Amino acid sequence: MKTSILSWLARPLTFSLLASTALTAPSLAADTEANTATQPTDNTLVVATRRLSEAQYRQSIADIFGDDIVINARFEPERREQGLLALGSATLSMTAAGFEQFFSLSQDIAAQALTEARRDELMPCTPAANTDFDEACAATFINQYGELLFRRPVTPAELDARLTTAATGTRQTGDFHTGLQLALASLLTAPEFLFRMERAEPDPQQAGQWRLDAYTRAARLSFLFWNSTPDAALLAAARSGELFTEQGLQAQVERLSSSPRVEDGITAFLVDMMQIDGFDSMVKDASIYPKFNQLVADSAREQMVKTLVELLVTRERDYREIFTSNDTFLNRPLAAVYQVPFTSSEEWAPYTFPDSAERSGIFSQVGFLSQYAHPGSSSPTLRGIKLHEIFLCEHTPEPPADVDFSAVVDSDAATSRERLLDHMSNPGCIVCHQRSDPPGLALEHFDGLGQIRKYENGQLIDVSADLFGNKFVGAQGLGEFLYNDPRASSCLVRNVYAYGTARMPGGSQRAYINDQVAQFAENGHKVPALFKQIASTPAFFAVTLPEGLPSQPTQLASGSAAP
Repeated sequence: MKTSILSWLARPLTFSLLASTALTAPSLAADTEANTATQPTDNTLVVATRRLSEAQYRQSIADIFGDDIVINARFEPERREQGLLALGSATLSMTAAGFEQFFSLSQDIAAQALTEARRDELMPCTPAANTDFDEACAATFINQYGELLFRRPVTPAELDARLTTAATGTRQTGDFHTGLQLALASLLTAPEFLFRMERAEPDPQQAGQWRLDAYTRAARLSFLFWNSTPDAALLAAARSGELFTEQGLQAQVERLSSSPRVEDGITAFLVDMMQIDGFDSMVKDASIYPKFNQLVADSAREQMVKTLVELLVTRERDYREIFTSNDTFLNRPLAAVYQVPFTSSEEWAPYTFPDSAERSGIFSQVGFLSQYAHPGSSSPTLRGIKLHEIFLCEHTPEPPADVDFSAVVDSDAATSRERLLDHMSNPGCIVCHQRSDPPGLALEHFDGLGQIRKYENGQLIDVSADLFGNKFVGAQGLGEFLYNDPRASSCLVRNVYAYGTARMPGGSQRAYINDQVAQFAENGHKVPALFKQIASTPAFFAVTLPEGLPSQPTQLASGSAAP
């Protein structure tokens, strides 16, 4: 049974205290004072919610309380929509079990944050006495950490609720910091922290129009560039109104994008877009692929990430080179799979494959090839579908329910190519397979683990392909085809926009996307520059109202109810 996001907005969490000072399970009964804090006030609306990803949660805690805070938890699965987890985050709620996990984590994190060893570093004030409640000090603490966790200042009602919790905890335990710990735990379990709540407000520059408020703007920038919560400087820029000015916005874009931490933000995007998230559940037949184990799977994932970051962030190369570059990194487990020597004393070492290895592009790495294959064999169809989806933003529909697979299952063909040709004799299959299969067939020199091979069942493998008149041979030919295909650049631009805003650009934004693609090309197809480019446009902060919300602020002001 799921706890909906809207019910969280309408009925905030209240907490009970036991004599043992442990927090009980949260009550979802309405609390009048706290409830006013979660509702839009002063004609503002919550126009979108996005559940924090596991990486965003972990990084936010590290940024706020220190990177040595230990988080031992298994997070609920995320959902991918139109190829991106970032889009799925806007549709996720939370199960009861998932909330219990966050509830337990909140107590553990709060306890770690307020240990005696940390207090000098994290406490913004010193209580008058450790055994008594100091309201002024507690308010200072709650305001400071509430703003960092909620990504906006806490409201008076939110502050009062936590002060009550801290005061009650102090009275029952005789320890000020224990009471404060309980108040901090309640902040950590609040929907305002676990979900990114995007708010819109009336635009004073355009009568009858909405704009994203300053703190929502700050969060969009921070999660795009750093994959984490806004820092104090960005929150200050939001508080002062600087983010509504061109000069103030550009100053923050420049600051965030020039920080070494931009690598974290771009890496998070690349991991999402390239769908580098399925390695924990990958299964291979040990009798067919004896070299496969979880260490190889983890190494294959890390290799893809290292390769992309080195090429696109560290060296700021042309994005299209991910389709043609032979440069990568290897460790000892992967070297065995690639069948190359590994002599470095380091865990990872740079490596350039010779042309004869046919390792051209990110899709020719073990990570991509093994993830999109069957447990005991390769799959040109799976690989082709994912190539279209990830790099060209072209999604392949599910096969019709009445498709006859017997031609494939019962085929006596010796190679995948022959089996797929048999499959495409079915009129219901050819429409999709004539698009999905050619790129995958070009990768058939790699088996289901991604190891090089030339023969399948004793037959020489043919890796030539023809995609609607575009002919290429092998991984190298496929890489050149993708390098020169304008859909690849357009797909990346669309994905960066969608990743940052949690929505795919619609038809009305076609001209905007085309302009961004053209500018991306003018800037040398460099990904860091693209992030700055997208974040600097008004479209990145445009308000999209969910169905049922008032289209104009005057409608809300005249009496329409806010959600």
